[in-house]
Amino acid sequence: MNFELTGNLIVKDDEQSISASFKKREFVVEVMNERNSDWNDYIKFQLTQDRCAQLDPFSLGEPVKVSFNIRGRKWEKDGKVNYFSNLEAWRLEKVQASAGPDTPPPPFAESEVPPAGANEDLPF
Repeated sequence: MNFELTGNLIVKDDEQSISASFKKREFVVEVMNERNSDWNDYIKFQLTQDRCAQLDPFSLGEPVKVSFNIRGRKWEKDGKVNYFSNLEAWRLEKVQASAGPDTPPPPFAESEVPPAGANEDLPF
């Protein structure tokens, strides 16, 4: 299952070596609730193996788009069965700040307006 989520990077952990052949890096993204900021979601993701370096160019507070999978595992110890889920990020993208609804569009530069063609004479 592939999902995407956009929010602000608020936690950026260091890479952890779990074993000689497995490493991971965790981070948290805050997703704003439009109705009430007290209800913002804080989503924890993990990057694994060679994907850990994808987090390096991002700064805290920066908007980020995360593409991820949901992984679930079964774990049994001493006869007791436990289940856990991970949000496994596989791609991070920078998000450009969008203009608000009250922000006017930027004016056209004269060089961006194409010249009129020979048959484009307006009658007024």
